[in-house]
Amino acid sequence: MKKIYVNVMPEETRMAITDDGQLIGLELERANSAHLVGNIYKGQVQNVLKGMQAAFVDIGQSKNAFLYVGNGKVATEMRSDAPRENITLGQDVIVQITKDEVGSKGPRGTMHLTIPGRHVVLMPNSAYIGISHRIDDVDERQRLHDIVAEVCPAGMGIIIRTAAAGQPAESITSDIRYLVRVWEEIMAKSKRAGHSALLYRDADLVIRIVRDYFTDDVDRMIIDDEKTYKRVRDLVKTVSPQAEDRIEHYSGTNIFKDNGLSEAISNLNSRIVELKSGGFLVIDKTEAMTVIDVNTGSFVGDFNLADTVYKLNIEAADEIMRQLRLRDIGGMILVDFIDMEQEEQNQELLERLRQCAAADRSKTNVVDITALGLVEITRRKSRKNLDSLLYCQCPACQGAGAVMSPESIAIKVCRDIRRVEANHHAPEGYVLQLHTQAANEIKTMDIFQNLKKEFGVVVEVKSSREIMPGCYNLTQK
Repeated sequence: MKKIYVNVMPEETRMAITDDGQLIGLELERANSAHLVGNIYKGQVQNVLKGMQAAFVDIGQSKNAFLYVGNGKVATEMRSDAPRENITLGQDVIVQITKDEVGSKGPRGTMHLTIPGRHVVLMPNSAYIGISHRIDDVDERQRLHDIVAEVCPAGMGIIIRTAAAGQPAESITSDIRYLVRVWEEIMAKSKRAGHSALLYRDADLVIRIVRDYFTDDVDRMIIDDEKTYKRVRDLVKTVSPQAEDRIEHYSGTNIFKDNGLSEAISNLNSRIVELKSGGFLVIDKTEAMTVIDVNTGSFVGDFNLADTVYKLNIEAADEIMRQLRLRDIGGMILVDFIDMEQEEQNQELLERLRQCAAADRSKTNVVDITALGLVEITRRKSRKNLDSLLYCQCPACQGAGAVMSPESIAIKVCRDIRRVEANHHAPEGYVLQLHTQAANEIKTMDIFQNLKKEFGVVVEVKSSREIMPGCYNLTQK
């Protein structure tokens, strides 16, 4: 049974999806840090990089958008058959954000615009009709293509979404007409706007839940805010009246905690992910990629080593793909499964990963097993992932995940004192202040005895909870 839980506060909206009680999807949106992905801007070209076939466009945000322009030519108008010309400095262009800014990198934009609806996606400057590959019934694909072909505006394109399967022609054509009106409003706004302006903002999380997640296989959508509940019901009455009775208002005090979601969400920051069999995963992230290691842990199996390893790898494959979705991990992922000698089992493992990847909303590609026995996975990333929203860099370790050991601190202090004593003797000695845990360990060491013999100085160690781990304060008495 699949359920959607929605927690709404003025500062943040959270959505969690469960399948038979297991968390399989999570998304959050904050009022002060809304996503840019999907937004359409009118911007002005600030810099053209011919060597990279790209340009930077001022869209009125803190950072310019990176726009890839290929051969350097862009359409003069927003239609599929428009003539193309070289992009120039100071030129006004209409771009859509495809990737949020990450770290020092600004957002990424494109001039291939898309406006999503519930059943279709409108492409104002492309001229073709596409159908979701998840609709595999040949007759249904033909029916949907015929419906769309009749009402598709000239010079525009349509992508038929999975949600359109089984829907009446009236619902689909109504969706297309609405999106065309939205596009006309965007064009009218662009003519009135200055050089940098927001022309279209993608729907907020509540609307995207209904549009993208509230599909026929969802049994209940449970919302804890009455105003949002009424808003969603009114929307569903318009787009899918038959689904109205699946929306429920939650009157409890803590919808996530009461349904066992809070603990599952808090575990998403852990490097260690335990498997039901007793094995576990270790997830580590670097600037370039994410590395996942599969370990047997306490799992010893029932029959033989080959069977034990195979069962654990299959279980790990399911959990890995779930973690990629929950944590919204993108880019290159390398997985070190436990080695299996049978080629047939390796192929079954890859097939299991690909089956799980097919259910992911983000494009995920399971490449192959490398010569070193690692599985390569790529996953498209567009929005800021969970870590970047929930956490910030640790001020103590600066993101390294480790701080200096007490012994290393003591040795560094000895080096500092020798440097000072070489120029100016401190007859009264020194005071060393550092974090309580490190101070307690250093007090048991005799590492400063050599300094007493060498320079006749005493180092007094004091603990302070105000000093971060790995740091210290050394002063003369």
